[in-house]
Amino acid sequence: MATGVERFVERAAARGLEVVPREFPEGTRTAADAAAAIGCDVAQIVKSLVFVADGRPVLVLTSGANRVDLDRVAAQLDATEVRKATAAEVREATGYGIGGTPPLGHDTDLAVLLDADLTRHPVVWAAAGTATHVFALAPDELLSATDAVPAEVADEAG
Repeated sequence: MATGVERFVERAAARGLEVVPREFPEGTRTAADAAAAIGCDVAQIVKSLVFVADGRPVLVLTSGANRVDLDRVAAQLDATEVRKATAAEVREATGYGIGGTPPLGHDTDLAVLLDADLTRHPVVWAAAGTATHVFALAPDELLSATDAVPAEVADEAG
């Protein structure tokens, strides 16, 4: 069975995205950990967060510097209830664990919202299937490969 990073690289290639994962054995589980390991600004880290909107999982790709505003996500999706997915729901929807969830290549087809703040950087970094692997790409590549909808999802403070 392929590892999380191998499975992700294969799935990304199937979407036309060449991924070159970088491994950081100390881990990149949080946005701050990833930014410190990579040597970039925390705002360049893509957090791949799964939420449940009216019973359906949805992926929100947000800047590591931001917190997701559930009301904004609900408005974007025309949903009445949005909550953070449990660890089991994340794994069921994506095939990956929290902290290593990549922005694409999931087990199920998810609606994807992309934090507009991510488009302000020439390069962003995202998890590559494990909590120790990341990859770099341009925001326009991220948008294209994920079929994401750009959205204002960050809370006012973020």
